[in-house]
Amino acid sequence: MMSTPFGKLFLVPNLLGSTRPEQVLPLGTLEAVKKLKFFVVESTRTSRCVLSRIGMDNAIDDIEFIELDKHATREPDMMEFLGPCLQGEDMGLMSEAGTPCVADPGAVIVDLAHSAGIQVVPLTGPNAMILALMASGFNGQCFAFHGYLPIKSPERQNAIKNLERRSSANDETEIFIETPFRNNAMLEDLCKNLHPSTRLCIASNITCQDELIISQDIAEWKKFKGDLNKKPTVFLIYSENKVHYKKH
Repeated sequence: MMSTPFGKLFLVPNLLGSTRPEQVLPLGTLEAVKKLKFFVVESTRTSRCVLSRIGMDNAIDDIEFIELDKHATREPDMMEFLGPCLQGEDMGLMSEAGTPCVADPGAVIVDLAHSAGIQVVPLTGPNAMILALMASGFNGQCFAFHGYLPIKSPERQNAIKNLERRSSANDETEIFIETPFRNNAMLEDLCKNLHPSTRLCIASNITCQDELIISQDIAEWKKFKGDLNKKPTVFLIYSENKVHYKKH
């Protein structure tokens, strides 16, 4: 008798805010997600809410959620998370916001899926870091994502200055994020530690109605009067030699 083939592991992009699912998720992604009955998630509550907004083929109460700790590390017994796939059922891996496995613990599950021979299928959807890079006007050919910077000084101050030096040396866009309630403090630290001519892009509440994306020199950011508190935000640093275009 032939053994039951494994199911597929779909990497399901989550919404970045209160935007309607059909506004940021393509039809192909929505159709694939609606059929799923098993999910690995960071939070059952928030995942149920998003899937309810998508409109699943199965009743929400009939969908099985397996929670993944944000500090999870690869362990042999974690293969249990992929139990439905090993039994021939398709599964979804969903981040708390945006794209799975980017600044989230889902990569552990994907690594296990590969080692077990389970097909991994990334679905198209919003990614805050890439959307911010697209809208920044900074170098999109060479860039690096650094996750979270240190919270305390002098480590934080040194990290900011190192990113500026790295950007200038490599002509590279440096991308990072911050816990939303520390956004205003981060902007203050950036203004204190970066050269006035260094470029900074702040992309806040991406894809939402109150989306804010501004790219300008630090000298201009020092005049900024807005409030970034508790708004999911991506920060991008770009230190370059100024390019002067000649008219022909």
